[in-house]
Amino acid sequence: MAFWRRWSRPEDGTVGDAPVPSETPESAREDDGASVPGWPGLPGGTPADEAAIDAAELALGVQKSRAGFVGRLRSILGVADATGPSWDDVEETLIAGDVGGALAMAIVERARKRREPDGPEAAVRAELESILLPSDPAWRPAPAAPGAPAIVLVVGVNGTGKTTTIGKLADRYHREGARVVLAAADTFRAAAIDQLRVWADRTGADIVAHAPGADPGAVVYDALDAAAARRADVVIADTAGRLHTKANLMDELAKVRRIIDKRFPGAAPEVLFVLDATTGQNGLLQARSFHETAGVTGIVLTKLDSTAKGGIVFAIEDALGIPVRYVGVGERAADLVAFDPEAFVAALFA
Repeated sequence: MAFWRRWSRPEDGTVGDAPVPSETPESAREDDGASVPGWPGLPGGTPADEAAIDAAELALGVQKSRAGFVGRLRSILGVADATGPSWDDVEETLIAGDVGGALAMAIVERARKRREPDGPEAAVRAELESILLPSDPAWRPAPAAPGAPAIVLVVGVNGTGKTTTIGKLADRYHREGARVVLAAADTFRAAAIDQLRVWADRTGADIVAHAPGADPGAVVYDALDAAAARRADVVIADTAGRLHTKANLMDELAKVRRIIDKRFPGAAPEVLFVLDATTGQNGLLQARSFHETAGVTGIVLTKLDSTAKGGIVFAIEDALGIPVRYVGVGERAADLVAFDPEAFVAALFA
């Protein structure tokens, strides 16, 4: 077994990694517990502290949606006469906010039948809250198998912020005390390898990368070897963002899964789909396609701060039954926050 030092570019300009002897590195964990004990969270803070920080960041990140479709929604609901608000306008506003036509109709139908003492706004808010799946803001990927690190495959189309999201995940987990290994398995795009290397340097993560065009499965296998040797907590694998057909995507991901199972039999990796919030219903179609092909287990919604149509969150969870795990609310590394459904709705209606 060999582990791999952080990826570097040799002076001759070639791209690759150099294996080093298989003895246990000095930096390996010295505890006698399980090989992958997990990580405790942000140092010096309780889970409640972490949740409060994320909730505050989330509130700032949804300002455009709060002033956009939710602001219009509240103005309609707040001027209701004796016959109630204009439910047609409510429906149109929900659709304009990327909630989706069928779901908007269902929300309005159910809200009209509710008998909320606080009025129609409370009824609509309650219906929106009911759509979101229960979620633990303290969620972290669990070990993929006994003795294995957590394994996260990150999928999505190019241009959604996939590689940047991986870097932000690495930063978050590193700040929480985790040892992170990045697998640069999007070998079809040389820029993705270079971009991931920058994030590794920035976040203190290790990275395994081969030359552009190399076999993505080989990259993942070497990354798992590196994680085992260094007793890492989590492996985050970038995957190709431009496979032209479902068949190609399915074949590539199936191969990666076989490799993971070969290295850690019975492993169950997390599959996070990165979705650009500004793409609206088109992004939902992408998510549905990837879910059918790759078995997505969670969503990372990027650029939520850049859209006034944050209703896409409701559409995603209603249509796919998959939880949103993280949302991107800015350009900084720390602007990837854990998604809390209650905090999200509260921030929209603040």
